[in-house]
Amino acid sequence: MGQPADVLRFDQVELRRWRADDIEALHRAVTESRDHLLPWMPFAATHDRKQGEGFLAYSEEQWGSGQEYNYAITSGGVVVGSCGLHRRIGPGGLDLGYWLHHAWTGKGLATMAAAALVHAGRVLPGIDRIEIHHDQANSASGAIARRLGFTEVERVRVPDGPQAPGETGVQVRWRLQTGHDKNR
Repeated sequence: MGQPADVLRFDQVELRRWRADDIEALHRAVTESRDHLLPWMPFAATHDRKQGEGFLAYSEEQWGSGQEYNYAITSGGVVVGSCGLHRRIGPGGLDLGYWLHHAWTGKGLATMAAAALVHAGRVLPGIDRIEIHHDQANSASGAIARRLGFTEVERVRVPDGPQAPGETGVQVRWRLQTGHDKNR
């Protein structure tokens, strides 16, 4: 099973695998952006250093198993957010996720990070699609998917309802075919 590179670059961002010693940067990015993240990211409500350490350990474990590839988004050497590719949408698919520190939004960095992940995901063996899922109220995430050429494929009501205060409970699913045909 192939894996993406530990470091990915695209325009003004560099993505690098999260490391255990990134706890301070991760904790700072989440706590300084708590109000910005709360509407969309349930973890922001309870984030503390222990939860951050758990995420970093989980990221290492998941990378090793090939199930998730979580990266710190950096710009100019500063950690400005997080992103990843996740094998949680069935065989042949990767779910792409991202968030940014509030001070770094509006600069195109999330789009650049997502583009780097798309490039990395396209070359992984057995991947025929990459998807972005977000709540319908999160129009910024939809704009990123649209800019990168994803196609909206469906809107589904989440069985457990909204998980974060800004959510409506309706998930928008975007898809980008990678060009790999599993039948070839």
